[in-house]
Amino acid sequence: MDSAIHLSFRYSELDYVRGMRAHYASRLRLKLDVAVAAVTALLGVYLWQSPDSRGWGIGLVCLSAVFVLMLVAAFTVIPRLVFRREPKFQDEYSLKFSPDGIHFRTVHINSQLQWSMYSRALIDSHSFVLYHGTHSFTVIPKRSFETNEQLAAFESLVSEKIPEISKKSS
Repeated sequence: MDSAIHLSFRYSELDYVRGMRAHYASRLRLKLDVAVAAVTALLGVYLWQSPDSRGWGIGLVCLSAVFVLMLVAAFTVIPRLVFRREPKFQDEYSLKFSPDGIHFRTVHINSQLQWSMYSRALIDSHSFVLYHGTHSFTVIPKRSFETNEQLAAFESLVSEKIPEISKKSS
């Protein structure tokens, strides 16, 4: 019996955006970042009221606004731009996952990968994000699994083969 898990899919923009958002959320300290931006803005508004500290107040409000814009861009604009500018995301993906490795095939790629290439994985409600390097990853959308049994088998295989697994709820 073939214990391999076969998947065929084409990324939707939402698949990749969700995967990238999960990546950013796992890397950034979002609650702390938002709190720092809010405190900086409040301090800036307070200092803005004083004629002696108006320059500092304006500077802090502007700094807070830039920080908030960076966070918004990371979660909304950048993932969509990356998806739209990368031709490989338009290809049909055919993947075969087995205990021996991963056969990865698209119109432009035909390769056999070892599980050891992946150092960690992030699992959320929409996808598996498999990391090969610090910022390089492959998104496997959960919608591409035909059955819940196939999904569970894949999650078990990932847990067995990849040393560090993080699970996040969305």
